[in-house]
Amino acid sequence: MKLRPALLAIAIVATLGLSACKREDAATPGASAVPAGETADQFIARVNTEFRKSYSELTSAQWLSSTYINSDTEALAAKANERWLTQLNGWIEQSRRFEGQQMSPGTARAIKLLKLMTAMPAPKDPQKLEELTKLATRMEGMYGAGSYCTGEGDAKTCRDIGQLSEVLATSRDYDAQLDAWQGWHTVSQPMRKDYVRFAELVNEGARDMGFADAGEMWRSGYDMSPAELAAETDRLWDQVKPLYEQLHCYARGKLEATYGSDRGQVAGGMLPAHLMGNLWQQDWGNLWDMMQPYPGAGSLDVNAALRAIAQADLTSERARPGQPGASAAQREVEAERAASLATAKRMTERAQDFYVSLGMPKLPQGYWEKSQFIKPRDRDVVCHASAWDMDMAGDVRTKMCIVPSEEELTTIYHELGHIYYDLAYNKQPPLFQGGAHDGFHEAIGDTIVLSMTPKYLASVGLVGAQQQSDEALINAQMRMALAKVAFLPFGLMIDRWRWGVFDGSIKPDGYNQAWWELKAKYQGVAPASARDETHFDPGAKYHVPGNTPYTRYFLSHVLQFQFYKSLCDAAGHTGPLYECSFYGNQEAGKRYWAMLGKGASQPWQQTMKELTGGEKMDASAVLEYFAPLQSWLKERNAGSNCGWNAAGAAAAAPAPAASAKAG
Repeated sequence: MKLRPALLAIAIVATLGLSACKREDAATPGASAVPAGETADQFIARVNTEFRKSYSELTSAQWLSSTYINSDTEALAAKANERWLTQLNGWIEQSRRFEGQQMSPGTARAIKLLKLMTAMPAPKDPQKLEELTKLATRMEGMYGAGSYCTGEGDAKTCRDIGQLSEVLATSRDYDAQLDAWQGWHTVSQPMRKDYVRFAELVNEGARDMGFADAGEMWRSGYDMSPAELAAETDRLWDQVKPLYEQLHCYARGKLEATYGSDRGQVAGGMLPAHLMGNLWQQDWGNLWDMMQPYPGAGSLDVNAALRAIAQADLTSERARPGQPGASAAQREVEAERAASLATAKRMTERAQDFYVSLGMPKLPQGYWEKSQFIKPRDRDVVCHASAWDMDMAGDVRTKMCIVPSEEELTTIYHELGHIYYDLAYNKQPPLFQGGAHDGFHEAIGDTIVLSMTPKYLASVGLVGAQQQSDEALINAQMRMALAKVAFLPFGLMIDRWRWGVFDGSIKPDGYNQAWWELKAKYQGVAPASARDETHFDPGAKYHVPGNTPYTRYFLSHVLQFQFYKSLCDAAGHTGPLYECSFYGNQEAGKRYWAMLGKGASQPWQQTMKELTGGEKMDASAVLEYFAPLQSWLKERNAGSNCGWNAAGAAAAAPAPAASAKAG
């Protein structure tokens, strides 16, 4: 799963992407002076003005720290964070003047959102605030620059997250996969001490704002109580859990057939973490070669089409004259570089085309000039895909390290969903420039991905003409389920872990054990090698050191099916839901754009009702979409011993030692 610009630790809960405000002389530290007799309405108007005026300070610093990782940009980002959080604390303190007063509904909502604007609540103590921002910047830097190294001296080799991910995606060598998986998880070990202190500091900041802990603050951003939000996610999980359990059972059988019964599962019937094609087991799409129900039926080999595009771009670049005096080797390197960029932009243009077909505008020219499309050769960067609104006025960008694969292509469609949301609500006051809740933001692009049906893919030349058959249907559904259904428990468990860390029920000396207990409980996944408290496996997932709340992603995987069904209805679709593509339908686009434009200006329940007709999040559309696959899985799994025993997920003995570079 990919994140919205959770740049560092400033992911905005329920409202914004990123923001920054200049420090001015103030009566309240970090905030501008309070005008005499200022009303609540005037206060919010002032905050919006100051916010918009200085927004780009933090986004620029964070962009640099993510695309040029070094000690200088780390220092700039930490200082920008410090100024921002000081300013935010000042605004929040000033807002307390209006508690209990009568005010307009819009102003009351703006004050509420102001108090929930950061996922990293900072202590009032300036020294602790400075410490917090330095910790946050350092942890993200460790992640972005992390690599797994083996050997010594001239024989030393290092692999980054992309190279290690490629091993899990393409290799079926059990030992090579285990080595790659263990290798990446060494990168997070040095973060452990920092994270313990980080959790202490954000909890202090949350308490200063009136919350019990940071987790309660995170759960307060959904126009419902924290307890109601926790219960709501449990309810939604209960709806989809039977479907996941059937997919889990099928996957285990395929792993056993490929690796043998002794390696294809872990004790208790759980899936081995390193064999799921993904470092975190959140997306099983890379297992298509073994999971495909009917090989060749309704061929959906998007990767082959993208490789052909990449090869054509390389051939074209090789035909161009090189730099005068350049050697053949230099010309080849430059041709490969130019071809990679050309392919990445073509993939992005393909995604843009879908949004434009709905009546939405083309991306601004600045997007194409300023985005990071491919990994630079000369510096460390955070390759984790993200979308950025830099100035609330149209300077939008994505940051990716695109390679020609189906997974990357769908990620681009996802990230452009964030960008079009940003562009749609840029007309709102700054405090309302955000998703109806954070799950909405993550669902926008994925709703478009659901509309990438086999017929759509064929229409744009990414797969061949599709023959309708039951086998082709099951293949198409399986392909989607490996991404969407497999993700659901992962989307739930990360914040279950952090909520426990923040409320104290998970102690630092049990961080890793609790992590694997939750992965076992929800995902039915376990490590094949022993993991103990010398490890910090949560930190191997970007969103933990990056401090990005994750419940949004679970909710988005429910919301996107609700949105999809509503847009299909708007497009006049008849027939099974899974056959719908609203590509090119202006009516669907008009309704979607109208929803995006509301931003965070009203409770999400109202925004939901305007699009779908109902005010509740509901997973019934997920089950409707996957009904054929669920029936097929039940038949296929008949007689199998489905389910798993989550006891003993984390072993006590340490895993084999490995070397990590995280600088």
